[in-house]
Amino acid sequence: MGVSRLDVIYRRLLLTKLFIQGWGKPEDLKRIFEFRKLIGDREKCRHLVPKDYPVYIDKVEDESDCKIHNGHFISPLEEIVPGVLPAESVKARFQFIVPKKWRKHHPVCIHLAGTGDHFFWRRRTLMARPMIKETGMASLLLENPYYGYRKPKDQLRSSLKNVSDLFVMGGALILESAVLLHWLEREGYGPLGMTGISMGGHMASLAVTNWPKPIPLVPCLSWTTASSVFTTGILSKAVNWRELEKQYAKHTVYEEEIIRMLEYCGTDSFRMGQDFVKFSPGSFDRLSNMDFSHDLLGLQHQNTGLHQQQQQQQQATAMQARAGGATGGGGGGGGPVVSGGGLEQERLDHMLSAVSSSTPHLEMLHAKNISRAAGSRPAANSKRGLGQRQSLQRESLCFMKGVMDECTHIANFSVPVDPSLIIIVLAKEDAYIPRTGVRSLQEIWPGCEVRYLNGGHVSAYLFKQGLFRQAIYDAFDRFLQKYSGL
Repeated sequence: MGVSRLDVIYRRLLLTKLFIQGWGKPEDLKRIFEFRKLIGDREKCRHLVPKDYPVYIDKVEDESDCKIHNGHFISPLEEIVPGVLPAESVKARFQFIVPKKWRKHHPVCIHLAGTGDHFFWRRRTLMARPMIKETGMASLLLENPYYGYRKPKDQLRSSLKNVSDLFVMGGALILESAVLLHWLEREGYGPLGMTGISMGGHMASLAVTNWPKPIPLVPCLSWTTASSVFTTGILSKAVNWRELEKQYAKHTVYEEEIIRMLEYCGTDSFRMGQDFVKFSPGSFDRLSNMDFSHDLLGLQHQNTGLHQQQQQQQQATAMQARAGGATGGGGGGGGPVVSGGGLEQERLDHMLSAVSSSTPHLEMLHAKNISRAAGSRPAANSKRGLGQRQSLQRESLCFMKGVMDECTHIANFSVPVDPSLIIIVLAKEDAYIPRTGVRSLQEIWPGCEVRYLNGGHVSAYLFKQGLFRQAIYDAFDRFLQKYSGL
């Protein structure tokens, strides 16, 4: 499946750069990674947000078909990881849009904001008000940190200054969503659910992993991890790679300390690629002569029994490798024969699961091989030739994948209590959310449903809001059928 031309053209019209100040403070990244270990386990953080966490209503607006409650509370992240949020983002603001006449139940859906969705008017106009008219469902719109009233004064529009800002935003939204879910329960509303479009859909997915009860979830135009968005998706062209490369070369803390904190080791992980190059450095040269077609990687058979069997075999092999370490068992599965060694073949199978058929992913692995062979890391202003410059570019890309997977990969968080209440809505030709070479949500959340729309990211956002709303209604109906007694 190709990518949408509209997605490509729209991106070219936007001239702003992302992460213009770099990775963020190494100390902040370390604190965020430690916090991720906590919120990645639902049982560990069950009591992180008290059920009686204070929420305040500041003003109520009376409209013809609804009442709009404007409220706020202090983000719990400020207490748990002090100082990591910018001062402007500490106060969380929301709008609660309630119908004047309820129907049989009192359902509420929390909407998290997508990229560029400042304040509340867009979600209120395109989703919340139509949902009141169509089904009488209330909506709660939470403003993201770094957006709208919560935007730092020195931030340009939606352009996050640091890579770490995205992780801070995600951690804050997970805790803030819990605050609002507790508050809605106290106020007697239900059933409760969550949704979001693009980045908002991914943040809603992360938030639901922490909720200890069955809950409807409808992430639209989002997938498993943000790593592919910023390394192979069309947004990768907006990333300020030059500054990221400069900082990565200058500060050894990224390679010597932060990389060691990365724990995600799924079949599509940065660490799997590292292990392949570390233990089988000679094999990469032989890979460059192979035909890495979609069919070879099994990417054209994602919905077939054969591909599911391959995924199960890869998972089992990966678990064996992690249990056995560097000397784990050999005898890899039925991938292409590159070398005679069983152990090397097994690691090749892992690598094939970890990367897509696209050149950038293969180059990320090659970069690590180059730097180890050279015995030193390239300097940012080095004049030793194009090879070292390209190696630094690839190392920075590889590091980006690692830190993004650590903090945003769905598999690094708990599985929601009931995945059958999850309906994912995707665009077939989405250029912003690449799915090639990334573990599927059906694999990570068995029982969830995936619906596909024709077209790309932009056209789906502009013209398919009605289908997003229908998915929300369907997910809430499933909840009522399964848990009518709750």
